[in-house]
Amino acid sequence: MSQVQPVKEDLKPEFWSVKRIAIMAIFIALSYVGSLIKIPSPMGTVGLDSAPGFFSALAFGAWEGAIIIAIGHLFTAAVVGFPLTIPVHLVIAVEMALWALAFRWVNQKFGLISAMVVAIFLNGVVASFTMLPMGGMGAVLGAMPFLVLGSVLNVVIAGLTYKALRKSRLF
Repeated sequence: MSQVQPVKEDLKPEFWSVKRIAIMAIFIALSYVGSLIKIPSPMGTVGLDSAPGFFSALAFGAWEGAIIIAIGHLFTAAVVGFPLTIPVHLVIAVEMALWALAFRWVNQKFGLISAMVVAIFLNGVVASFTMLPMGGMGAVLGAMPFLVLGSVLNVVIAGLTYKALRKSRLF
C-alpha cells in the first residue's frame, strides 16, 4: 500500500489559527489597557496603546502587530470619543498598522536600534502630518512633541521587552 504524501501547501499553517487568534486577543486586551494610560496632549489620543502592537510585530509577525496596533489606536480614540472624527482615526489606525509593518521589516534588515529609530520617526514625526488638513502647520507642530513622546515610550517599551524575552521560549 502506498501512502499519500501531504502537499507542502497543506502543511502551511493558516493565518487565522486558534493559537494566533488567542495571542492577538491577549495583546489587543493589553492595547486596551494601554489606551487607558494617557499622555496629556491636545488631541487626547496619545497613550500606551501601541506598545503591544509594536512588540507583537517583532515577536509574532508583522501582520499580527499591524492588526493589534490598529485596533489599539481605535480603542484609544474611542475612550476619548474620537476627537478627530471616526474617518480620521481610521486613517491613523491604517498608518499605525503600516508603522508596525515597517518596524518589523527594519528590525529584520538592520536591527532593533534602527527599527526603533524608524518607528519613532514614523509614529512621531510623519504621523503628525495627519493633522495638516485639519489645522495646518500649527496643528502639525502642536501635535508633534506629544506624538514623539508617546512614540518613544511605546517603541522603547516594546523594543526592550522584545529584547529581554527574545531568547526565552515564550515565542
